[in-house]
Amino acid sequence: MPGESTPPTRAGFVVSKAVGVAVVRNKVKRRLRHLVRERLSELPPGSLVVVRALPGAGDADHAQLAQDLDAAFKRLLSGGAR
Repeated sequence: MPGESTPPTRAGFVVSKAVGVAVVRNKVKRRLRHLVRERLSELPPGSLVVVRALPGAGDADHAQLAQDLDAAFKRLLSGGAR
């Protein structure tokens, strides 16, 4: 339709109690939000992505989370994701 724009690309986050106590979960969520924000432009417009932190994410540093997220995005964009 004329005048319609593509919806924005959005991301949601799931960080369960298995990741750690509330302080750790919030830290992981902030790090992931920052990392995903930098990568949203790689996704097709209007994409909806859910990032789920696994239990080891609470012990991972920023660089490890970035590396894991990059690997997940690579799988997603190559069609290897479910």
